[in-house]
Amino acid sequence: MTDICVLAYSGGLDTSIAIKWIKDNYGYDVIALAVDVGQPIDPEAVIAKGKASGAIDTLVVDARDEFARDYVLPALKANALYMGKYPLVSALSRPLIARHLVRVARERGAAAIAHGCTGKGNDQVRFEVSTTALAPDLRSIAPVRDSAMTREAAIAYAEQHNIPIPVTRSSPYSIDENLWGRTIECGAIEDPWAAPPADAWATTSNPVDSPDEPEALTIAFEAGKPVALDGDAMALPDLILAAGQRAARHGIGRIDMMEDRLVGIKSRELYEVPAALTLIAAHRDLEDLCLERSLAAFKRAQVEPLYAELAYNGLWFGPLRAGLAAFIEESQKPVTGEVRMQLHKGGAIIEGRRSPKSLYTKHLATYDQGDTFDHTAAAGFVALWGLPLKVWSDVQGDL
Repeated sequence: MTDICVLAYSGGLDTSIAIKWIKDNYGYDVIALAVDVGQPIDPEAVIAKGKASGAIDTLVVDARDEFARDYVLPALKANALYMGKYPLVSALSRPLIARHLVRVARERGAAAIAHGCTGKGNDQVRFEVSTTALAPDLRSIAPVRDSAMTREAAIAYAEQHNIPIPVTRSSPYSIDENLWGRTIECGAIEDPWAAPPADAWATTSNPVDSPDEPEALTIAFEAGKPVALDGDAMALPDLILAAGQRAARHGIGRIDMMEDRLVGIKSRELYEVPAALTLIAAHRDLEDLCLERSLAAFKRAQVEPLYAELAYNGLWFGPLRAGLAAFIEESQKPVTGEVRMQLHKGGAIIEGRRSPKSLYTKHLATYDQGDTFDHTAAAGFVALWGLPLKVWSDVQGDL
């Protein structure tokens, strides 16, 4: 009896050639598993393509709600931005896909799971470490990494074996897309000095060519979760999609960055993340209104960057991320209210915010009539606050 391997299947170049390569090199029959996390996908076409590529079965799982609820939302509440820039598009989908790989492997009695990642990327770590955490007995196979194929060699392999692939030698981009955004790698963008080719961008307008008139957008949150746009309540996947479409029209969400990969190299990456950047900006602003100062400062400086780093580095199922997630969830209880933004020429500008949990008190903050702040307490506060430095200076003398 031939053993079975469950392959994380996208229908792209790497996973398309992986089916035959696994069969030829390991002897496994391959079940191709495509997980819908909000990318453009035609289930019937994916199933047909998997069959044409040699899979014994091709499954398509609709995980959009699960992805939005269990992966995107926690990251949004964490304001998770790796290196302060990247909102973890692929990093969030990989642990979810790994969970479904393990589930199908258990259901079908498979001995291994596989992915189409290279040896240079982060996703190999995310898939394999997640699988190790969930099912340490399953074998992990990485055909592209193990074969050391270049992208050109992979295209040639597909052509040689009549495997249908979505890329050509003239357009060799590696694309990953989900509900939270789109990533672009390879091709001309590998030159850090070169401007991104216009055809690399697909979901966002060029800010220069975006509408001249700004557009107002009001986002409502309940306990840190976005629940409505301009007063219209929406399910979370629909809200993310709608916010992204509106922001994208105005050229919001393009990122061009030099990224520090986990494997130790720097990589030039392009991202289109209009929904992610817009919602994170609004959420962070509402937190500034609703969170107590020391809690907000600790979350911002200590928790958020660490959370993003753990997710980026493939440790989603680790105990530290789970602990941080519990802290973040507790912090979100008062984060309820609305944020009004202006979308215009590549920017999502905050114009106003309000909340029933607001810690802003006008009669304490105002400089006009109605001021109730005790100014007489300030002199003593300043003296005590500066006392350690005064003592230090008295001892040290002139600096």
